[in-house]
Amino acid sequence: MFSGFLGSKSQPGTDFGERMLNAVATQSLRHLFTQSEFIEVAVRCYPSSKLLQGSIDSFKMNGRGLTIRRQFEVEEMSFETDAVAIDYASVLGGKLRLKQTTQAVARVVLSEAAINRAFTADLVKQHLQKVDRPELTNLSGGEPISFRAVNIQLLPDNQVAISAETDLPNRKDVPIRLTAALEIEKRRRVGFKNPQFDAASVPEDMRGLSETLSAAFAQILDSMVDLDRFDLDGVMLRLNRLETEGDRLIFSGYAQIEHFPGNG
Repeated sequence: MFSGFLGSKSQPGTDFGERMLNAVATQSLRHLFTQSEFIEVAVRCYPSSKLLQGSIDSFKMNGRGLTIRRQFEVEEMSFETDAVAIDYASVLGGKLRLKQTTQAVARVVLSEAAINRAFTADLVKQHLQKVDRPELTNLSGGEPISFRAVNIQLLPDNQVAISAETDLPNRKDVPIRLTAALEIEKRRRVGFKNPQFDAASVPEDMRGLSETLSAAFAQILDSMVDLDRFDLDGVMLRLNRLETEGDRLIFSGYAQIEHFPGNG
C-alpha cells in the first residue's frame, strides 16, 4: 500500500498548486513499482508562482519496500533533481509531463535477503538453467548444466561469498564455492571480479571438479547483472559507486528521467 505524501504538509511557500503537484507526482510514481510500502514525494518551488511558468526548484522522491517487475525487491530508493521544467497544464489534468529530460542524484539500497530471492525470479533463472558453455559441457558429456540454490553473502569492502549447487551425469550436488569483488562497469553493470575458489568448504574428493565449475559460474554472474534488464518506465538508472554495509548493498549514481510513468 502507498502511504500519503509528506510533501503535502503545509510549509512556508507551499500553496495549493504545489500540494497538487506533489499529489500528481506521487500518483505517477506508483506506476514504477508493482507494490510499495512507502513513497514520499516533495516538490520545492519558491516563490510558488513559478509553477504557473512550469518551473520548479527541485523534485525529490523517497521510497521504501519497493517491488520492481513483481519479483525484484528494493529496500530503499531515492532521487532528487535540480531545477525541472514541467508542463503545468498537464498537472491540472492530473498528469505530470516534463518539457525536457532531467537528471537526478539517485541512491538504491538492496538487502542481502532480497538479492538472494532475486535468484528465484524468472528473468534471473533463465541465465542459470541449461547453460551451454564449452568448459561446462565438456564435464557433462555435451549436455547443458543448470545451477540452483544460489546464495550471496555480503562481506566488507565490496566482497561477496557465493555458493550454489549443480548436477553432472555422474555426480549430484556438486558444490560451487567462491568469493569475488563487486565492481561497477560502464555505469550500468555489476561485475563479479577476481573470483577466488574457496577450497576449504568443499570435500577434498570434489575440489578439482568444483573449482572448474566455480570459475565458470563466476563468469556467468559477471555478465548477468545489467541494469538495462530491470528498466523502469521513463527512468534510466546509472551507477557511480557501490558499497557493502552489513547485510545491505548500497548504490549511488543518477537517474535520467525522460518522462513520468504512465504519461508517455
